[in-house]
Amino acid sequence: MASQKKILLLGSGFVAEPCVEVLSRRSENVITIACRTLETAQKLANKYPGVLAASVDATSQEQLEAIVARHDLVISLIPYTQHVNVIRAAIKAKKHVITTSYVSPAMQELNQQCKEAGITCLNEVGLDPGIDHFYALKTINSVHREGGQIKSFLSYCGGLPAPEDSNNPLGYKFSWSARGVLIALLNNAKFWQDGKIVEIPGKDLMASAKPIFIYPAFSFVGYPNRDSTHYKEIYSIPEAQTVIRGTLRYQGFPEFVKALVDIGFFNTEEQEFLSRSNTEPLTWNQLTARLLNSSSDKPSDLVKDIEPRIQTDNAELKNRIIKGFQWLGIVSDNVSVRKQGTYLDTLCSRLEELMQYEEGERDLVMLQHTFEIINKDGSEETRTSTLLEYGIPNGFSAMARTVGIPCGVATQLVLDGVISETGVLAPMKESIYVPIMEELLKDNIYCTEKVL
Repeated sequence: MASQKKILLLGSGFVAEPCVEVLSRRSENVITIACRTLETAQKLANKYPGVLAASVDATSQEQLEAIVARHDLVISLIPYTQHVNVIRAAIKAKKHVITTSYVSPAMQELNQQCKEAGITCLNEVGLDPGIDHFYALKTINSVHREGGQIKSFLSYCGGLPAPEDSNNPLGYKFSWSARGVLIALLNNAKFWQDGKIVEIPGKDLMASAKPIFIYPAFSFVGYPNRDSTHYKEIYSIPEAQTVIRGTLRYQGFPEFVKALVDIGFFNTEEQEFLSRSNTEPLTWNQLTARLLNSSSDKPSDLVKDIEPRIQTDNAELKNRIIKGFQWLGIVSDNVSVRKQGTYLDTLCSRLEELMQYEEGERDLVMLQHTFEIINKDGSEETRTSTLLEYGIPNGFSAMARTVGIPCGVATQLVLDGVISETGVLAPMKESIYVPIMEELLKDNIYCTEKVL
């Protein structure tokens, strides 16, 4: 009989349960879910026989060290800003760590200490980052072994409502904080294009979106993510002339968001009249009139003030955006404002009211890599790796499955000693990503690879 393995899972968000489900398949695993509030941890733990619950304040290093020391491995699914404290606790207790987050500079600084403690600190084992790395490197390494080169690497990924549930002006729904989603839309972008570095300031990011063809049934658009330039080094493709990693959304999303930005709804400065302590009643038309510095707060007058600020010559698109604003209620005189301190946070609160997944609705995840390849004999070809995953109505979402299951699989492989390298790691070596890919096939999670 296998010896008992004690696993600590910090956090109980929506990606946690698929991870727990994977680990609970092995009888020797004793899982403890720990959250700040015990009841929150118990709610998830009660779904699986033998899974325990605990309370821990992850901002307390003393509490972290005490609970980590009682386990063999800790999975950190709490906000990435807390990972460094978790890793420090694990170093002290000589316990392994798993996260699905990108390796931050602060985490990387602990690499040598992890090695000296003899522990594996494996990160980036979700979807993006995670599955995207596995299939990018699989093709890249195969091409290099055959003497070929990667001329261009494009990678686009998105978590979206399934088409039948994309029934709002943004074609989007929130399964976590709207603020995090919206703030990311203002990030600067940087990538390689035809041998040159291209930089796009955050204010122009939505305007840079362009159609991305994957399947004819989907009207996707994509825009670049932050800084893709360092993936030349990460993926060992110095020869690549184009390297772009981007986000997928449905058509119409960028233009709608850009209009919100241009009007001023992404303003993050504290506003006294939007203070949560301000109890004076406020309707959305009044808020929007103030934002626009309009002389009238009549809905029809606000629409007239908004129209010139929508920067498009496409009359049909402009009309769709106006109707979208009316759907949101931001020019309405009978929708009360839930004040959140800033224009952005108040908008987020409204979006979260209207754009949650309803019971029985499903999401989808789409990931595609496109490789332009120069073969050893000089011939050229295009290959793709594509993942399309749908959520299960009233079950696991596609996003939860494609993040939580790889995390659980990677955890089990570390516990089993299949992945044994020490230090702060991302899955960039075949010895790490190949075993994870092979195990994911058992859960029907894989990319379909084609030569076009």
